[in-house]
Amino acid sequence: MAVIGELIRTEDDGTVSFGNYELSEKAKKEDFEHDGDLYKVKTFKEITKLERNGMFVYESVPGTAVSGFSVKDEEVSFFVEGESDAQITLQLSDDAEYEILEDGKPAGGIRTNMSGKLSFSLELVPGKSVGITVRKK
Repeated sequence: MAVIGELIRTEDDGTVSFGNYELSEKAKKEDFEHDGDLYKVKTFKEITKLERNGMFVYESVPGTAVSGFSVKDEEVSFFVEGESDAQITLQLSDDAEYEILEDGKPAGGIRTNMSGKLSFSLELVPGKSVGITVRKK
């Protein structure tokens, strides 16, 4: 996987890919249409943030590249790559229990807060993507 030069795109399988952690200055793309929703991405080496219809979806500090981002009723899945370890925050259901899988292996459970945000740290190695699945229990 590599950074997303166009900042955000729809993949052939219907998922979304976004983010470019190699940029030294902030870049953004607004009003990207996918499945009837409007997406906005802001990205550079320090942060990558995705919004859908004006609402928070994903954030990483520092910036990352995300491919195959898919949101279903009970699960969010994607591949992520970055220059260094990252703190990732996702918007999910309020006050719910989730299981996190890294490359298919259990990485622990976590509960969202009252606003539905779930945050976790991820060890990243430059040039290697990690598959993440966050599944509601």
